[in-house]
Amino acid sequence: MRPARAAVDAAWRPPHAPEFEVLAREDGIIAVYFTAMASPCELLLEATDVHAAGQLGSAAAQEAWRIETKFSRYRPESIVSVINRSQGSAVAVDLETAALIDYAARCHSLSQGRFDITSGVLRRCWKFDGSDRVPNPDAVAALLPLIGFEKVLWQAPLITLPAGMEIDFGGIGKEYAVDRVLALVAEQFAGAVLVNFGGDLATNRAPAAGPWQVGVERPDTEGQARLLLELRRGGLATSGDTHRFLLRDGVRYSHILDVRTGWPVPAVPRSVTVAAGSCVEAGILATFAMLQGSAAESFLIEQGVQHWCLR
Repeated sequence: MRPARAAVDAAWRPPHAPEFEVLAREDGIIAVYFTAMASPCELLLEATDVHAAGQLGSAAAQEAWRIETKFSRYRPESIVSVINRSQGSAVAVDLETAALIDYAARCHSLSQGRFDITSGVLRRCWKFDGSDRVPNPDAVAALLPLIGFEKVLWQAPLITLPAGMEIDFGGIGKEYAVDRVLALVAEQFAGAVLVNFGGDLATNRAPAAGPWQVGVERPDTEGQARLLLELRRGGLATSGDTHRFLLRDGVRYSHILDVRTGWPVPAVPRSVTVAAGSCVEAGILATFAMLQGSAAESFLIEQGVQHWCLR
């Protein structure tokens, strides 16, 4: 079946955005496909009206692109870039940005400092591209003074970063976008909806045919073998190093970094998947678990959440 196409409002469609597609599947689900946040995105709707589904998909894509434009560290016009260029000057932020900073502050506290939105400076040394290029220890150590949310002055609406420090919402941004898009679509559509941004997803309910079937890659299988999960409501998120790692002298370096040392957390699982009430909640629990290293599964058991830990 040829995909039906829906117009996307050019006001929020970035110049680099790939083609937007709407496809009516044989199982009674209409799928909308686009790309945002460097991830393949899909919106699944239990619906029969392709045109209406396309309009909802357009609204979903616009919201995803809005969030990406506003919070991406790669966009010079984003509020994150403005904050990172401030060099010690206070920056006033809007309510949405303030809410994300407040959430990041809570996560920093709950994780005893392990989750830290100022740790992105470590990417200056670490490039997790599957190569063997492990950075010089002195170069990593030189970045540690630029890490530590406790050094940030935050009194809404003003944030002040010490010169040279940066923030990065990469650890929560995509999950936030998933939940926002689900809420936006569910306000306008009474049927079952699933939002999937690169494997981070959320749904309002299962379709009439049964639970959503969600596949999770097993490590080192190149997508061929999967763990098949059923999702009826809530969010699902996965954290792992299948595609982001270094390998040198038989040692695998995960992209999960310990902000206290600047080096990868040892003995992390290859993949942690968590189901929770929202995508944001699932994502942060998966991240917290990975930051625990060998104690990841014990941590998730203590939290009482449904999870799948692959090593």
